[in-house]
Amino acid sequence: MDKLKFNIPEKVLRYLVVCIGIIVFLMLFGIIPLSRYNAAINNDIEKLQLQIKEQKSLRSMYALLNKRTEKKDLQILPGPAKTTLPRREANRFQDAFREIAEKSGLKTVSISPDLTTMTDASKFILYTAVLRGEFVNFRKMLLGMGYVSYIEKIEEISIQQFSGALEFKMKILIALGK
Repeated sequence: MDKLKFNIPEKVLRYLVVCIGIIVFLMLFGIIPLSRYNAAINNDIEKLQLQIKEQKSLRSMYALLNKRTEKKDLQILPGPAKTTLPRREANRFQDAFREIAEKSGLKTVSISPDLTTMTDASKFILYTAVLRGEFVNFRKMLLGMGYVSYIEKIEEISIQQFSGALEFKMKILIALGK
């Protein structure tokens, strides 16, 4: 084959190279990054659509659980109305406390009133009780104490581990009446 010669002027050839360079530049720095960006955005959109579908499928389960919790208020324990203990029967609490501890499976080490709260002007008497046993039984004990109407509040609970059992120390405030 004979050599083909093109008689293209040099000026046109430069314009052609410049135009091709501009096209390549636009593709490398404009179109390709833009298509990659669009692909990433489409991927994010698909992920969000999957999450939306998942949330829609879980909505019925959430509504069912919400309905069940509204029916029962599991956080409130039943208990008697608050009353006061007559001052002359203040020692009755010690017997009741020992009985509750025994029913719960705890051993009462000591229960003693705080002498500073035993004045005539005081409306409350503070007892310090020490018990030994297992934590599960202590929970039963606290539930049992919830039914004693004259317990104002439990001010402090401390728990220590000893060999064989836990030791529970409690400060209990008793409401006194006349």
